[in-house]
Amino acid sequence: KVKVMYDLAKLAFQTDSTRIATLMFAHDGSDRTFPEIGVGDSHHSISHHQDDAEKLEKIARIDRFYAEQFAYLLRRLHEARGADGRSLLDHSMIVYASGLSDGNRHRHDDLPVILAGGAGGRLATGRHLQLPGEQPMSNLFLTMLDLMGAPADRFGDSTGRLDAVLA
Repeated sequence: KVKVMYDLAKLAFQTDSTRIATLMFAHDGSDRTFPEIGVGDSHHSISHHQDDAEKLEKIARIDRFYAEQFAYLLRRLHEARGADGRSLLDHSMIVYASGLSDGNRHRHDDLPVILAGGAGGRLATGRHLQLPGEQPMSNLFLTMLDLMGAPADRFGDSTGRLDAVLA
């Protein structure tokens, strides 16, 4: 199902049917199981792992599953060409993130975030950034709005733009 949704998003971008897609495969309290990767327990229940090695291994398997699906999307966008011959990924901004950095403690700081794509050459790629201080996620979204040609003074609880992501 995940790959089908990613394929549909790629096709929608390729045909310029839309320029924005939001895909959420599970909410934070999801009770989904993952029998296809050998995890029969509820995601939510094992996310409260209390440092139990078996539960941590299962969460790692789920995280890897989602990361592999995301890599599939990036490959498909990289392989697809726009009218100018550049890849769709070069023209895109794709955010892959979680609302929690630690499900066991319900921590929502120091979030793992991937910003993929080049935004038509306006994003610097191939880097790992550790941003200083408290940065609300909405700062990234505010920056992305600028790059999409829809500038705003603020977005949600934004405190400024993330110039560090720019080329």
